[in-house]
Amino acid sequence: MPTYSQDPAAPDEPYLAFWRERHLCTLTTLRPDGSPHVVPVGVTYDPGARLARVITNKTSAKVSHVLAAGPEGARVAVCQVDGRRWATLEGRAQVRTEPERVTEAERRYAERYHREPGENPSRVVIEITLERALGRG
Repeated sequence: MPTYSQDPAAPDEPYLAFWRERHLCTLTTLRPDGSPHVVPVGVTYDPGARLARVITNKTSAKVSHVLAAGPEGARVAVCQVDGRRWATLEGRAQVRTEPERVTEAERRYAERYHREPGENPSRVVIEITLERALGRG
């Protein structure tokens, strides 16, 4: 099972199919001291928009880490694992609060995870502009 890298905007079908499966993922952000902060999250992958999305509460540590990186965004990675199969998406994250962006992220979450996210008036979306896709399948 070779490790591969591909264009995150044009993944091959097996890679995309893996991202359509229901898997818990991780998001890695960097704390102000440079140490990694890794937390479980739900992630959706939109290669057409070259985005990965994570819905979360605006008061979460991951949001604080992304905001602390400044207007250029934070370098982050999201990953999912299933046995020996794994896939990682890397890019720059920014926190979005616009209602239409949050609604779109919620819709995609419900589609992938087969359940509507609970009501949360403090919800934001971390949008990751993708630069790299890696994996082993």
